[in-house]
Amino acid sequence: MKSLLKDDPEIAAMVDREAQRIEDTIDLIAAENHPPRSILEVLGSVLHLKTIEGYPGKRFHAGCAWVDQIEAMAISRAKALFGAEHANVQPLSGTAANLAVYFSVLRPGDRILSMGLAHGGHLSHGHRASITGKCFSFKHYAVDSRTERIDYGRVRRLALDFRPKMIVAGASSYPRLIEYDKMAAIAKEVDAVLLADMAHLAGLVAARVIPSPVPHCDFVTFTCYKTMAGCRGGVILARQPYARKIDAAVFPGCQGTSPVDQIAAKAVIFKMATTNDYIHQQQETVRNAARLSAQLARQGYRSVSGGTDNHQVLLDLTAAGLDGATAESALEAAGIIANRNVIPRDADDPGATSGLRLGTAAVTARGMGEDEMARLAALIGGVLKHPADEKRIWAIGAEVKAFARQFPVYA
Repeated sequence: MKSLLKDDPEIAAMVDREAQRIEDTIDLIAAENHPPRSILEVLGSVLHLKTIEGYPGKRFHAGCAWVDQIEAMAISRAKALFGAEHANVQPLSGTAANLAVYFSVLRPGDRILSMGLAHGGHLSHGHRASITGKCFSFKHYAVDSRTERIDYGRVRRLALDFRPKMIVAGASSYPRLIEYDKMAAIAKEVDAVLLADMAHLAGLVAARVIPSPVPHCDFVTFTCYKTMAGCRGGVILARQPYARKIDAAVFPGCQGTSPVDQIAAKAVIFKMATTNDYIHQQQETVRNAARLSAQLARQGYRSVSGGTDNHQVLLDLTAAGLDGATAESALEAAGIIANRNVIPRDADDPGATSGLRLGTAAVTARGMGEDEMARLAALIGGVLKHPADEKRIWAIGAEVKAFARQFPVYA
Protein backbone atom coordinates (compact mmCIF):
# COMPACT_ATOMS: atom_id res chain seq x y z
CA MET A 1 0.00 0.00 0.00
CA LYS A 2 2.88 2.35 -0.82
CA SER A 3 0.75 4.67 -2.94
CA LEU A 4 -1.87 5.08 -0.22
CA LEU A 5 0.83 5.75 2.35
CA LYS A 6 2.11 8.57 0.10
CA ASP A 7 -1.28 10.03 -0.86
CA ASP A 8 -3.04 9.79 2.50
CA PRO A 9 -0.91 8.58 5.40
CA GLU A 10 -3.77 9.12 7.85
CA ILE A 11 -6.06 6.68 6.07
CA ALA A 12 -3.15 4.30 5.51
CA ALA A 13 -2.47 4.29 9.24
CA MET A 14 -6.12 3.50 10.01
CA VAL A 15 -6.11 0.65 7.51
CA ASP A 16 -3.04 -0.76 9.26
CA ARG A 17 -4.71 -0.40 12.64
CA GLU A 18 -7.81 -2.19 11.40
CA ALA A 19 -5.67 -5.01 10.04
CA GLN A 20 -3.99 -5.30 13.44
CA ARG A 21 -7.36 -5.24 15.21
CA ILE A 22 -8.49 -8.18 13.09
CA GLU A 23 -5.39 -10.17 13.99
CA ASP A 24 -5.57 -9.35 17.72
CA THR A 25 -9.28 -9.96 18.33
CA ILE A 26 -11.68 -12.85 17.90
CA ASP A 27 -14.57 -12.19 15.52
CA LEU A 28 -17.83 -13.84 16.55
CA ILE A 29 -20.13 -11.58 14.55
CA ALA A 30 -22.44 -13.91 12.64
CA ALA A 31 -22.53 -11.58 9.61
CA GLU A 32 -18.73 -11.45 9.20
CA ASN A 33 -16.04 -13.74 7.89
CA HIS A 34 -12.41 -13.77 6.78
CA PRO A 35 -12.36 -14.17 2.98
CA PRO A 36 -9.44 -15.66 1.06
CA ARG A 37 -6.71 -13.27 -0.10
CA SER A 38 -7.85 -13.76 -3.71
CA ILE A 39 -11.10 -12.00 -2.86
CA LEU A 40 -9.24 -8.97 -1.49
CA GLU A 41 -6.99 -8.96 -4.55
CA VAL A 42 -9.79 -8.89 -7.10
CA LEU A 43 -11.65 -6.23 -5.08
CA GLY A 44 -8.55 -4.03 -5.30
CA SER A 45 -8.03 -4.61 -9.03
CA VAL A 46 -8.56 -2.46 -12.14
CA LEU A 47 -12.03 -3.97 -12.46
CA HIS A 48 -13.13 -1.28 -10.03
CA LEU A 49 -12.71 1.27 -12.84
CA LYS A 50 -15.26 -0.04 -15.33
CA THR A 51 -18.75 1.42 -15.56
CA ILE A 52 -21.46 -1.00 -16.63
CA GLU A 53 -25.18 -0.59 -17.13
CA GLY A 54 -27.31 -3.39 -18.48
CA TYR A 55 -26.30 -7.02 -18.94
CA PRO A 56 -23.63 -8.96 -20.86
CA GLY A 57 -23.98 -8.28 -24.57
CA LYS A 58 -26.51 -5.49 -23.93
CA ARG A 59 -24.53 -2.72 -22.24
CA PHE A 60 -25.03 1.03 -22.38
CA HIS A 61 -21.26 1.67 -22.33
CA ALA A 62 -18.49 0.48 -24.65
CA GLY A 63 -15.36 -1.36 -23.54
CA CYS A 64 -17.16 -4.25 -21.85
CA ALA A 65 -15.66 -7.24 -23.69
CA TRP A 66 -13.83 -8.63 -20.66
CA VAL A 67 -16.27 -7.62 -17.99
CA ASP A 68 -19.08 -9.22 -19.99
CA GLN A 69 -17.18 -12.50 -19.76
CA ILE A 70 -16.65 -12.01 -16.03
CA GLU A 71 -20.34 -11.43 -15.34
CA ALA A 72 -21.38 -14.32 -17.59
CA MET A 73 -18.96 -16.54 -15.66
CA ALA A 74 -20.35 -15.38 -12.31
CA ILE A 75 -23.89 -16.12 -13.51
CA SER A 76 -23.07 -19.59 -14.84
CA ARG A 77 -21.12 -20.51 -11.69
CA ALA A 78 -23.93 -19.32 -9.40
CA LYS A 79 -26.50 -21.35 -11.33
CA ALA A 80 -24.33 -24.46 -11.27
CA LEU A 81 -23.38 -24.13 -7.61
CA PHE A 82 -26.94 -23.74 -6.34
CA GLY A 83 -28.84 -25.62 -9.05
CA ALA A 84 -30.75 -22.49 -10.06
CA GLU A 85 -32.54 -21.75 -13.32
CA HIS A 86 -31.59 -18.06 -13.36
CA ALA A 87 -29.13 -15.86 -11.46
CA ASN A 88 -28.61 -12.12 -11.22
CA VAL A 89 -25.25 -11.20 -9.67
CA GLN A 90 -25.56 -7.40 -9.78
CA PRO A 91 -27.40 -6.48 -6.53
CA LEU A 92 -25.34 -4.18 -4.33
CA SER A 93 -26.52 -5.85 -1.11
CA GLY A 94 -28.92 -8.38 0.31
CA THR A 95 -31.49 -5.66 0.96
CA ALA A 96 -31.14 -4.46 -2.64
CA ALA A 97 -31.72 -8.04 -3.78
CA ASN A 98 -34.85 -8.34 -1.64
CA LEU A 99 -36.17 -5.02 -2.93
CA ALA A 100 -35.69 -6.14 -6.52
CA VAL A 101 -37.58 -9.37 -5.85
CA TYR A 102 -40.46 -7.50 -4.22
CA PHE A 103 -40.77 -5.03 -7.08
CA SER A 104 -40.37 -7.71 -9.77
CA VAL A 105 -43.77 -9.27 -9.05
CA LEU A 106 -45.59 -6.96 -6.61
CA ARG A 107 -47.10 -3.51 -6.61
CA PRO A 108 -46.74 -1.02 -3.74
CA GLY A 109 -49.20 -1.90 -1.02
CA ASP A 110 -49.35 -5.60 -1.85
CA ARG A 111 -49.35 -8.02 1.08
CA ILE A 112 -46.28 -9.95 2.22
CA LEU A 113 -46.01 -12.43 5.09
CA SER A 114 -42.58 -12.68 6.74
CA MET A 115 -40.82 -13.45 10.02
CA GLY A 116 -40.86 -10.70 12.66
CA LEU A 117 -37.56 -9.03 13.54
CA ALA A 118 -37.51 -10.08 17.20
CA HIS A 119 -38.26 -13.65 16.18
CA GLY A 120 -35.32 -13.85 13.77
CA GLY A 121 -36.35 -11.87 10.69
CA HIS A 122 -34.49 -9.02 8.99
CA LEU A 123 -35.15 -5.29 8.61
CA SER A 124 -35.71 -5.80 4.87
CA HIS A 125 -38.54 -8.21 5.66
CA GLY A 126 -40.91 -5.33 6.27
CA HIS A 127 -39.78 -3.67 9.48
CA ARG A 128 -41.36 -0.25 9.89
CA ALA A 129 -37.91 1.41 9.89
CA SER A 130 -37.10 -0.10 6.48
CA ILE A 131 -38.25 1.21 3.12
CA THR A 132 -39.68 -2.27 2.55
CA GLY A 133 -42.18 -1.69 5.33
CA LYS A 134 -43.18 1.63 3.79
CA CYS A 135 -43.76 0.20 0.30
CA PHE A 136 -45.66 -2.99 1.09
CA SER A 137 -48.21 -4.26 3.60
CA PHE A 138 -46.44 -6.76 5.83
CA LYS A 139 -47.73 -9.14 8.45
CA HIS A 140 -45.19 -10.98 10.55
CA TYR A 141 -45.20 -14.49 11.93
CA ALA A 142 -43.57 -15.38 15.23
CA VAL A 143 -41.79 -18.40 16.63
CA ASP A 144 -43.56 -20.61 19.15
CA SER A 145 -43.18 -19.15 22.64
CA ARG A 146 -42.26 -22.53 24.13
CA THR A 147 -39.95 -24.07 21.51
CA GLU A 148 -38.74 -20.76 19.99
CA ARG A 149 -39.02 -22.45 16.60
CA ILE A 150 -41.25 -21.70 13.62
CA ASP A 151 -44.77 -23.02 14.10
CA TYR A 152 -45.74 -23.92 10.53
CA GLY A 153 -49.34 -24.51 11.47
CA ARG A 154 -49.53 -20.95 12.79
CA VAL A 155 -47.84 -19.63 9.64
CA ARG A 156 -50.45 -21.44 7.56
CA ARG A 157 -53.32 -19.99 9.56
CA LEU A 158 -51.89 -16.48 9.22
CA ALA A 159 -51.46 -16.97 5.49
CA LEU A 160 -55.04 -18.20 5.05
CA ASP A 161 -56.32 -15.18 6.95
CA PHE A 162 -53.98 -12.54 5.46
CA ARG A 163 -53.85 -13.88 1.89
CA PRO A 164 -50.43 -12.47 1.02
CA LYS A 165 -49.12 -12.30 -2.53
CA MET A 166 -45.67 -13.25 -1.27
CA ILE A 167 -44.27 -15.22 1.67
CA VAL A 168 -40.71 -14.71 2.89
CA ALA A 169 -38.88 -17.66 4.42
CA GLY A 170 -35.59 -16.53 5.88
CA ALA A 171 -33.96 -14.89 8.84
CA SER A 172 -30.96 -13.04 10.21
CA SER A 173 -31.00 -14.49 13.73
CA TYR A 174 -32.77 -17.85 13.63
CA PRO A 175 -30.45 -20.68 14.68
CA ARG A 176 -32.58 -23.54 13.39
CA LEU A 177 -33.22 -25.01 9.95
CA ILE A 178 -36.17 -23.69 8.00
CA GLU A 179 -38.43 -26.32 6.44
CA TYR A 180 -38.78 -24.82 2.99
CA ASP A 181 -41.02 -27.61 1.74
CA LYS A 182 -43.61 -26.69 4.35
CA MET A 183 -43.35 -23.00 3.49
CA ALA A 184 -43.75 -23.86 -0.19
CA ALA A 185 -46.91 -25.86 0.53
CA ILE A 186 -48.36 -22.90 2.45
CA ALA A 187 -47.48 -20.49 -0.36
CA LYS A 188 -49.09 -22.76 -2.93
CA GLU A 189 -52.28 -23.06 -0.85
CA VAL A 190 -52.77 -19.26 -0.80
CA ASP A 191 -51.44 -18.71 -4.35
CA ALA A 192 -48.44 -16.70 -3.14
CA VAL A 193 -44.90 -16.65 -4.51
CA LEU A 194 -42.18 -17.80 -2.12
CA LEU A 195 -38.92 -15.94 -1.44
CA ALA A 196 -36.16 -17.47 0.66
CA ASP A 197 -33.60 -15.07 2.09
CA MET A 198 -30.52 -17.18 2.84
CA ALA A 199 -28.11 -14.26 3.32
CA HIS A 200 -26.57 -15.89 6.39
CA LEU A 201 -26.72 -19.45 5.15
CA ALA A 202 -25.44 -19.35 1.56
CA GLY A 203 -22.03 -20.87 2.28
CA LEU A 204 -23.60 -23.71 4.25
CA VAL A 205 -26.06 -24.34 1.41
CA ALA A 206 -23.35 -24.13 -1.25
CA ALA A 207 -21.36 -26.81 0.59
CA ARG A 208 -24.48 -29.00 1.00
CA VAL A 209 -24.12 -28.82 4.79
CA ILE A 210 -27.76 -27.79 5.26
CA PRO A 211 -30.77 -28.19 2.93
CA SER A 212 -31.17 -25.79 0.03
CA PRO A 213 -34.25 -23.60 -0.46
CA VAL A 214 -33.72 -23.44 -4.23
CA PRO A 215 -35.85 -26.47 -5.20
CA HIS A 216 -38.81 -25.15 -3.21
CA CYS A 217 -38.81 -21.39 -3.88
CA ASP A 218 -39.64 -19.01 -6.69
CA PHE A 219 -36.84 -16.69 -5.57
CA VAL A 220 -33.77 -17.03 -3.35
CA THR A 221 -31.59 -14.11 -2.28
CA PHE A 222 -28.27 -14.12 -0.48
CA THR A 223 -25.12 -12.16 0.25
CA CYS A 224 -21.58 -13.29 -0.43
CA TYR A 225 -19.69 -12.10 2.65
CA LYS A 226 -21.17 -14.05 5.58
CA THR A 227 -20.83 -17.84 5.59
CA MET A 228 -20.21 -17.55 1.84
CA ALA A 229 -16.78 -16.08 2.77
CA GLY A 230 -16.56 -13.83 -0.29
CA CYS A 231 -17.27 -10.14 -0.90
CA ARG A 232 -19.99 -7.63 -0.18
CA GLY A 233 -22.99 -7.67 -2.49
CA GLY A 234 -26.11 -9.71 -3.14
CA VAL A 235 -27.33 -12.35 -5.57
CA ILE A 236 -30.81 -13.34 -6.74
CA LEU A 237 -31.68 -16.86 -7.86
CA ALA A 238 -35.04 -17.33 -9.59
CA ARG A 239 -37.14 -19.74 -11.55
CA GLN A 240 -36.82 -19.15 -15.30
CA PRO A 241 -40.32 -17.64 -15.81
CA TYR A 242 -39.28 -14.74 -13.55
CA ALA A 243 -35.87 -14.13 -15.16
CA ARG A 244 -36.76 -11.09 -17.27
CA LYS A 245 -38.76 -9.48 -14.46
CA ILE A 246 -35.89 -9.95 -12.00
CA ASP A 247 -33.30 -8.50 -14.37
CA ALA A 248 -35.51 -5.49 -15.12
CA ALA A 249 -36.18 -4.95 -11.42
CA VAL A 250 -32.44 -4.87 -10.65
CA PHE A 251 -31.49 -2.69 -13.65
CA PRO A 252 -32.91 -0.20 -14.36
CA GLY A 253 -35.52 -0.75 -11.63
CA CYS A 254 -33.60 -0.55 -8.37
CA GLN A 255 -30.03 0.43 -9.23
CA GLY A 256 -27.77 1.82 -11.92
CA THR A 257 -24.16 0.79 -12.35
CA SER A 258 -22.86 -2.30 -10.58
CA PRO A 259 -19.28 -2.75 -9.30
CA VAL A 260 -17.44 -5.16 -11.60
CA ASP A 261 -14.84 -5.92 -8.93
CA GLN A 262 -17.63 -7.27 -6.70
CA ILE A 263 -19.11 -9.33 -9.53
CA ALA A 264 -15.67 -10.84 -10.19
CA ALA A 265 -15.22 -11.58 -6.49
CA LYS A 266 -18.57 -13.36 -6.50
CA ALA A 267 -17.38 -15.49 -9.41
CA VAL A 268 -14.20 -16.36 -7.51
CA ILE A 269 -15.98 -17.50 -4.36
CA PHE A 270 -18.50 -19.52 -6.40
CA LYS A 271 -15.56 -21.45 -7.87
CA MET A 272 -13.85 -21.87 -4.50
CA ALA A 273 -17.11 -23.14 -2.98
CA THR A 274 -16.75 -26.35 -5.00
CA THR A 275 -13.41 -27.28 -3.38
CA ASN A 276 -12.94 -29.82 -0.61
CA ASP A 277 -11.28 -27.25 1.65
CA TYR A 278 -14.30 -24.93 1.40
CA ILE A 279 -16.75 -27.75 2.06
CA HIS A 280 -14.77 -28.91 5.09
CA GLN A 281 -14.69 -25.35 6.45
CA GLN A 282 -18.46 -25.07 6.18
CA GLN A 283 -18.95 -28.42 7.89
CA GLU A 284 -16.65 -27.36 10.70
CA THR A 285 -18.46 -24.01 11.01
CA VAL A 286 -21.70 -25.83 11.90
CA ARG A 287 -19.94 -28.23 14.25
CA ASN A 288 -18.21 -25.31 15.99
CA ALA A 289 -21.51 -23.52 16.54
CA ALA A 290 -22.97 -26.61 18.20
CA ARG A 291 -19.85 -26.99 20.32
CA LEU A 292 -19.88 -23.33 21.36
CA SER A 293 -23.57 -23.48 22.27
CA ALA A 294 -23.01 -26.61 24.40
CA GLN A 295 -19.98 -25.14 26.15
CA LEU A 296 -21.81 -21.89 26.91
CA ALA A 297 -24.72 -23.90 28.32
CA ARG A 298 -22.24 -25.44 30.78
CA GLN A 299 -21.31 -21.88 31.73
CA GLY A 300 -24.99 -21.20 32.47
CA TYR A 301 -25.96 -19.34 29.28
CA ARG A 302 -29.07 -20.56 27.47
CA SER A 303 -29.20 -20.63 23.68
CA VAL A 304 -32.52 -19.52 22.18
CA SER A 305 -34.37 -22.64 20.93
CA GLY A 306 -32.00 -24.80 22.99
CA GLY A 307 -29.19 -24.98 20.46
CA THR A 308 -28.32 -24.43 16.82
CA ASP A 309 -28.43 -26.11 13.41
CA ASN A 310 -26.35 -23.53 11.56
CA HIS A 311 -23.48 -21.10 12.25
CA GLN A 312 -25.33 -18.98 14.81
CA VAL A 313 -25.63 -19.14 18.57
CA LEU A 314 -28.25 -16.77 19.99
CA LEU A 315 -27.89 -16.34 23.73
CA ASP A 316 -30.67 -15.26 26.08
CA LEU A 317 -28.95 -13.16 28.75
CA THR A 318 -31.94 -12.42 30.95
CA ALA A 319 -31.17 -15.13 33.52
CA ALA A 320 -27.70 -13.62 33.90
CA GLY A 321 -29.18 -10.21 34.64
CA LEU A 322 -27.52 -8.71 31.55
CA ASP A 323 -28.72 -6.89 28.48
CA GLY A 324 -27.15 -7.34 25.06
CA ALA A 325 -25.51 -3.93 24.93
CA THR A 326 -23.69 -4.45 28.24
CA ALA A 327 -22.50 -7.88 27.14
CA GLU A 328 -21.36 -6.63 23.74
CA SER A 329 -19.38 -3.75 25.25
CA ALA A 330 -17.69 -5.89 27.91
CA LEU A 331 -16.71 -8.54 25.40
CA GLU A 332 -15.30 -5.96 23.00
CA ALA A 333 -13.16 -4.54 25.81
CA ALA A 334 -11.68 -8.04 26.13
CA GLY A 335 -11.13 -8.41 22.37
CA ILE A 336 -14.12 -10.66 21.66
CA ILE A 337 -16.30 -9.10 18.96
CA ALA A 338 -19.99 -10.01 18.98
CA ASN A 339 -23.28 -8.13 18.65
CA ARG A 340 -26.28 -7.49 20.85
CA ASN A 341 -29.47 -8.84 19.36
CA VAL A 342 -33.19 -8.96 19.93
CA ILE A 343 -34.67 -12.30 20.93
CA PRO A 344 -38.32 -13.45 20.89
CA ARG A 345 -39.02 -12.17 24.42
CA ASP A 346 -38.15 -8.63 23.20
CA ALA A 347 -41.04 -8.55 20.73
CA ASP A 348 -43.28 -6.58 23.12
CA ASP A 349 -40.51 -4.35 24.48
CA PRO A 350 -39.38 -1.87 21.78
CA GLY A 351 -35.69 -1.06 22.00
CA ALA A 352 -34.82 -4.01 24.22
CA THR A 353 -31.94 -6.28 23.28
CA SER A 354 -31.87 -9.18 25.69
CA GLY A 355 -29.70 -11.37 23.52
CA LEU A 356 -26.21 -11.80 22.15
CA ARG A 357 -25.68 -13.21 18.67
CA LEU A 358 -22.52 -15.22 18.02
CA GLY A 359 -21.33 -16.77 14.76
CA THR A 360 -18.58 -19.29 14.11
CA ALA A 361 -17.74 -18.66 10.43
CA ALA A 362 -14.82 -16.29 11.05
CA VAL A 363 -13.19 -18.30 13.85
CA THR A 364 -13.50 -21.46 11.76
CA ALA A 365 -11.82 -19.69 8.85
CA ARG A 366 -8.89 -19.07 11.19
CA GLY A 367 -8.58 -22.79 11.84
CA MET A 368 -10.25 -23.03 15.25
CA GLY A 369 -11.97 -26.25 16.25
CA GLU A 370 -13.37 -28.17 19.17
CA ASP A 371 -10.72 -27.30 21.76
CA GLU A 372 -10.87 -23.64 20.82
CA MET A 373 -14.66 -23.50 21.21
CA ALA A 374 -14.29 -24.72 24.79
CA ARG A 375 -11.64 -22.08 25.45
CA LEU A 376 -13.76 -19.37 23.82
CA ALA A 377 -16.76 -20.28 25.96
CA ALA A 378 -14.63 -20.03 29.07
CA LEU A 379 -13.33 -16.61 28.03
CA ILE A 380 -16.84 -15.38 27.22
CA GLY A 381 -18.13 -16.68 30.55
CA GLY A 382 -15.27 -14.99 32.37
CA VAL A 383 -16.25 -11.63 30.89
CA LEU A 384 -20.03 -11.96 31.25
CA LYS A 385 -19.85 -13.01 34.88
CA HIS A 386 -17.94 -9.83 35.76
CA PRO A 387 -18.78 -7.27 33.03
CA ALA A 388 -17.86 -4.25 35.19
CA ASP A 389 -14.56 -5.63 36.53
CA GLU A 390 -12.08 -3.68 34.42
CA LYS A 391 -9.00 -5.34 35.87
CA ARG A 392 -10.40 -8.82 35.19
CA ILE A 393 -11.46 -7.85 31.67
CA TRP A 394 -8.00 -6.41 30.98
CA ALA A 395 -6.43 -9.71 32.04
CA ILE A 396 -8.85 -11.71 29.87
CA GLY A 397 -8.12 -9.31 27.00
CA ALA A 398 -4.41 -10.12 27.20
CA GLU A 399 -5.27 -13.81 27.07
CA VAL A 400 -7.59 -13.26 24.10
CA LYS A 401 -4.87 -11.38 22.21
CA ALA A 402 -2.36 -14.18 22.73
CA PHE A 403 -5.02 -16.74 21.77
CA ALA A 404 -5.94 -14.87 18.58
CA ARG A 405 -2.32 -14.61 17.48
CA GLN A 406 -2.07 -18.39 17.47
CA PHE A 407 -4.52 -18.34 14.54
CA PRO A 408 -3.37 -15.58 12.16
CA VAL A 409 -5.81 -14.33 9.54
CA TYR A 410 -3.58 -12.59 6.98
CA ALA A 411 -0.37 -11.98 8.93
